[in-house]
Amino acid sequence: MSAHSWLNSIWYGDRPAPLWLRPLSSLYGVLSGARRLAYAGHLARSTRLPCPVIVVGNLTVGGTGKTPLVCWLAAQLKELGFTPGIVSRGYGGSSRSPRLVQASDATALVGDEAILLVRRSAVPVAIGRNRPAAARLLIDAGCNVIVSDDGLQHYALERDCEIIVIDGDRRFGNGRLLPAGPLRETPAKLPRANAIVVNGGEADGQTELRMRLLAAGAVAMKFGTNKPLREFSNQPVHAIAAIGNPQRFFATLRAAGLSVIEHPLPDHAPLKIDDISFADDLPVLMTEKDAVKCRDIVGPHHWYVPVGVVFAPGDAEKLRGIVAQSLQQSAARA
Repeated sequence: MSAHSWLNSIWYGDRPAPLWLRPLSSLYGVLSGARRLAYAGHLARSTRLPCPVIVVGNLTVGGTGKTPLVCWLAAQLKELGFTPGIVSRGYGGSSRSPRLVQASDATALVGDEAILLVRRSAVPVAIGRNRPAAARLLIDAGCNVIVSDDGLQHYALERDCEIIVIDGDRRFGNGRLLPAGPLRETPAKLPRANAIVVNGGEADGQTELRMRLLAAGAVAMKFGTNKPLREFSNQPVHAIAAIGNPQRFFATLRAAGLSVIEHPLPDHAPLKIDDISFADDLPVLMTEKDAVKCRDIVGPHHWYVPVGVVFAPGDAEKLRGIVAQSLQQSAARA
């Protein structure tokens, strides 16, 4: 069992957390709490940008559906008349300094999520460990509102609106902080958020907005042609997912009637030819985030499955209204 699988069996399964991990979780809680207090008490510097900042993040490690929601949010902001830009850390990339991302950049340089964001959102994207500096690149490029992807725990950048995304199937796992559990911070953070969006599973309709990811088809990576997922149901398919929750991708394919041979990998894992090649000629389907990492080594049997955001009736309008109100309040403070 890989370290990734072992941790997930503890975080989201029935395996109890080893006793030696629990003091580390306590230490993590103390250090992260001290860091939050340092920013709240102005002992650490938090930067206020000359434009509004919307943060989309989660309380847990791993994928909850933030990236598709960020792309949806960018489209909504454009409809509202804004010029949005997206700032991200560039996780998995080697770049050490803030930079604007180009669609042609190598994932090894800027990370897989940054490439996916710039291609899907059609808005400027900047990466950097120093998020305020990266955000200033977006402002210099003409953006007048910043969306901070996975920025909930990055307090160096002041924010006007916080949106927390929850995996509706896995929720908060065993409820423990890292590393004994999947939590970056406790659910006590939830009441202070402007909006809580639950991706799949069950949601509290009073306080949580309901969202799911919809996959309607697959795209041939070598030729760019589209094909409905149901057309893959006449044979097994290999499914590759190097994302925070690979089982969500596999479940999506099965829900479309496909027989799936699973190939889960750790989140952001690089993909080599051996990772996407098998001793048969069956179709190979992967997530869009994984596809950006291996476009130069694919064959005619490799496909990626793009997903879009679908909200429960009325919830998209609620979220759009929450964001618009936050932007109005920000303008009034300026």
